[in-house]
Order: sequence, then structure tokens, then C-alpha cells
Amino acid sequence: MKNLTLIIPAKNESESLPLVLNYLSKFNCKITVSLDKNDKSTINAIKDYDVNIYKQKKLGYGNSLIEAINNCSTKYFCIFNADGSFEQNDLPKMLKLNQKYDFIFTSRYLKNAGSDDDTMITLFGNKFFSYLGKKLFCLKINDILYTYIMGKTKSFKTLKLNSKDFRFCVELPIKIHLKGLKYKCIPAFEKKRIKGLKKVNAIKDGLLILFEMIKLFFNYKILKKNIKIFD
Repeated sequence: MKNLTLIIPAKNESESLPLVLNYLSKFNCKITVSLDKNDKSTINAIKDYDVNIYKQKKLGYGNSLIEAINNCSTKYFCIFNADGSFEQNDLPKMLKLNQKYDFIFTSRYLKNAGSDDDTMITLFGNKFFSYLGKKLFCLKINDILYTYIMGKTKSFKTLKLNSKDFRFCVELPIKIHLKGLKYKCIPAFEKKRIKGLKKVNAIKDGLLILFEMIKLFFNYKILKKNIKIFD
């Protein structure tokens, strides 16, 4: 797994991240922790670990991931949560599949999948936005906000993403689909987070995600119309 880098976006995860790094140590892959330079507690908690600490230049969840992945040098990358909720034993299977596809998505709502951390709010949000993704863009994903995602670094860099916050969660799969890249969705089980609270604000971030999907849809419709005109 030397050709894989785990990208871990972190924010105030000094309690959980060391534990996550401990159980990831059995995998022979690179690890990049991406965070705000002012998050001293998290930085100090992992300073003795063999990881690359990337101090993001701009704030926000999306910026943290985009900057770190764009600076990734391995063939593959995988977004991995700092709270301990992702199942690390899925990594070898995902990497094997990623050789045939550009991106591998995971879902808590497929057969043989599930979650110990999902709430009624996150369940509704994922179902609603996944439904919109299918209807507006024909996405073959039913857990669109779940970011346990692995991909080819080169393919990611062609997408030119710009969502600075949680809109990243929908901009990524939509642009992958519109660009015609190959992707697959497989079942995964979400574990109970070790420590900390969810960083998503259900109302604020939900509205931002909704507006992002609408914006991408109309941009896509305009693009298709212009292509037909030039044809």
C-alpha cells in the first residue's frame, strides 16, 4: 500500500486522532493530516507520529481536503476521518477495486452495510441529497455525504474543485460523474466516533449543499445547451 496516502482532515481531534493513527499503523501507507495551523492541541497530540502534517492555507473542510490531495504524490489517496468512525479494514479492498476505477465511494445504506453513528438528521440529509443526486445528475450513489472515498490522485486533480466547506461532499461526486470518470459504490460500516461532535451544522450546511447542487445542475444544463448550439 505504499502507493496510497490517507488524507485525514482534522479539527480539534486531539483525543481521537492518536488512537486512529495507532490502528492505522499496521498499514504500509503514507498519512497526511490536514488542519489549521492554529489547532495546536491536535498538532501536539500527533507530533511523535510518522505522519505528514499539512497546515492548510485557507480555512474550511473543503479547502483542507482539496489542498492536501492536490499536494499528494502517491498514485492513490483516501479520505479518512479523524474521529475513528471509518472502518480501516476496508482499505485493502478499496485499493484493489481502485485499480479498475477512478474513484471508490462507500455507502452505509447498501446491503451488508450500516452505521453506529448515524442520526435521524444525518440519515434524512443523506437520503434527501442522494435522491437529488440521482434525479438531477443520475448519480449511482446512495450515500452522497459520506466521505469515505478513495481515488486516483491524477483523476482528482483534473476536477479542479473549489468548495471551501462541506459543499465539497457533493461537488466531488457530481463533477466525477459529469466528467465521465469511472466510479463504484460499495457497502461500508460506520463505527461510533471515538470522541468529539459532528462538525456539520444541519441547517446551515444543508442549505449550502442544496444551493451547490442547484448551481451545478444549472451550470450543467447551460453547458449542454451551448454544446448543442455549437454542434
